[in-house]
Amino acid sequence: MKLAASKSITFRLTVLFATVSTTVLLLLGLLIASLVEGHFEELDMELLAGKLEFVRHSLDQVRAEADVDLLPQALAKSLVGSHGLSLLVLRADGRTLYANAGVEFPQALLASVGRNTLRPTRWSDSENHLYRGIAATAATGIAGAAPFVVAVSTDLAHHEHFMHSFRNALWTAMGLAALLTGFLGWLSARRGLAPLREIRRRASGITADRLDQRLAATAIPVELAEVAETLNEMLARLEESFRRLSDFSSDLAHELRTPVTNLLTQTQVTLSRARTVAEYQEVLASNAEEFERLSRIISDMLFLAKSDNKLIVPQRERIDLAAEVGSLFEFYDALAEEKGISLSCAGSGSLSGDRLMLRRAVNNLLSNALRHTPPGGRIAVRIDKVVDADGAQVVLAIANTGEAIAPAHLPRLFDRFYRVDASRQNFGEGAGLGLAITRSIAHAHGGETFVRSEEGGTTFEIRLPN
Repeated sequence: MKLAASKSITFRLTVLFATVSTTVLLLLGLLIASLVEGHFEELDMELLAGKLEFVRHSLDQVRAEADVDLLPQALAKSLVGSHGLSLLVLRADGRTLYANAGVEFPQALLASVGRNTLRPTRWSDSENHLYRGIAATAATGIAGAAPFVVAVSTDLAHHEHFMHSFRNALWTAMGLAALLTGFLGWLSARRGLAPLREIRRRASGITADRLDQRLAATAIPVELAEVAETLNEMLARLEESFRRLSDFSSDLAHELRTPVTNLLTQTQVTLSRARTVAEYQEVLASNAEEFERLSRIISDMLFLAKSDNKLIVPQRERIDLAAEVGSLFEFYDALAEEKGISLSCAGSGSLSGDRLMLRRAVNNLLSNALRHTPPGGRIAVRIDKVVDADGAQVVLAIANTGEAIAPAHLPRLFDRFYRVDASRQNFGEGAGLGLAITRSIAHAHGGETFVRSEEGGTTFEIRLPN
């Protein structure tokens, strides 16, 4: 089943930007509408309270019943020019003293007199006209007379018309703002992600034969520069791995081709004519040597492959390095004596590790030293305990006299199949894997290998945790 394509970052940023900006505009518009509505209510209350105060003052000036009969005329004059303003004055017995035409005050407003003084009430009439009004009692100047009820209202038609227009304008502006901010968000996202598209374009041109290409990290934002630098570091590692893999494949083919070619040639020559039993036995013995060489190469390659995949798990036991070196000296004593090479070991140290693996590592270094030490030379092994930033370590150094190795070769001495002089004859490990295996064993034990060479000799070191 085909998976649905996920939304692009540009689309997500555009939607997010438009949503946030529209939400902010909406909240701002609602706040402004609420403030405008509140302002209109305050204006209405000022108008209504002022008119109510005028009526109260007028009633307070009344001293006799005859003056009450003159109030409607005065109240009517007070409403001249007050468009939308309505007034109702009720006597204490409920009879209407004054009421201008056109407005019906709700009973709920009149019934609230005495409980919610000056609390505004909104209502609509039969024609859906909105009003806001207040009602209160007003005492007359007549001694002992009950207070009158005064109700004042104002028509909200002009307010509603303004708010309707305001809301329409608000929603229109919000719609246009959403479109505009969406477009600006898309434009900003496109421009902001342009360096990422450039990285993608350049990365798409990097192939196995163009791993030397690098991404420019100088003209892009800091966040993407970190990504570009990480990718460049990855490309550098891939380039180095591909180079080593290519060299390894070439060297492996060369190493395997030699014994296979020898076996094939010797077999073809043997089969070219009849041979005696002794001759066949001699050929088979020679073939067995080549097979042993192939077997060693294959075994070493399997060991290195396991090491590369972290599959080598050393069996831990306490090992006395001086004793192991002494045992190896006994093994190589005859060869060293034949070449006139002196062997010496100084210092002592013990560590926890795999005895067979560490013995193999030291054996590889001794074999390498014997191979490159000229007759009459010497090989000195030194075992020390050191404490540095990495903690307590045991250092085993094997120094041999002889020609110095050129500095250009030193970084690659522990590479597989690498030889300073490809014409040298094989010995022992012979296929150029001994030092590589030594480094793998050191890594498996949490250690490292080093080499230094100067005029008069070369020293190989293994540093292992104590």
